[in-house]
Amino acid sequence: MTEAKSKIAERQVNESKKPILEIKNLKISFNGKAVLTDTSLTLNEGENLVVLGKSGTGKSVLIKCVVGLLIPDAGTIKVFDTDMTSLNKKQFSQMRQKIGFLFQNGALYDSMTIKQNLEFPLVRLMKDLSKKERESKIVTALENVGLPDVLNKMPSELSGGQRKRVSLARTIIVDPLIMLYDEPTTGLDPVTSDEISQLINDIQKQLKTSSIIITHDLRCAQQTADRIMMLDEGVIHMEGTMEEFEKSDDPLVNAFFNANIN
Repeated sequence: MTEAKSKIAERQVNESKKPILEIKNLKISFNGKAVLTDTSLTLNEGENLVVLGKSGTGKSVLIKCVVGLLIPDAGTIKVFDTDMTSLNKKQFSQMRQKIGFLFQNGALYDSMTIKQNLEFPLVRLMKDLSKKERESKIVTALENVGLPDVLNKMPSELSGGQRKRVSLARTIIVDPLIMLYDEPTTGLDPVTSDEISQLINDIQKQLKTSSIIITHDLRCAQQTADRIMMLDEGVIHMEGTMEEFEKSDDPLVNAFFNANIN
């Protein structure tokens, strides 16, 4: 089965699964300028949902609202049927542990070794783990991203692709059920971008995660998406498979694809 056909089959299976993240009528403005005006989407169990859109359409803002980095002006965000916008600080923190967020720049701590970077969320969020258990999780996380030998290196000693992999290891080390990827292939060469896209698929299968992937990289979308949404002017403009987007005669979709073909 080809990768494209495999993704279509996965999408059909995912559509029959229950929604685990639901965003409804989300609105947010900055300095009086509306960024998200009426955004709604659903992430189903076990799927990779790609959100496409040109710069400035609010793609990253959308997932930052999910994890509480930004507070929406209106709308609801439900994770596992729990309204995140109605929780107190302690309750939100508990729910937040179920969501992994991969920042666009990786956000590694430059003054810490790779081991210390990965140990940080474990000490903070999994306080009952013994030292041996923490070390085991660190080794496993690095093996999952294909970097078993960088434990004692500093972030500055790694390539851009390696730093992205370590950032991903740090994100999955606390066993999130939902993954949010903010432009995971930005700034990477084509070969490394393909490797990161494959890693996203591997994590989906191995760790049974459900993911929202924010990107303008069509190749990344093609390789990872079970379903695609295009965001424009604060609303979802179109939803479908990569094949449906490629065959669309919608002027906005065509303009985006023509501008972003590698």
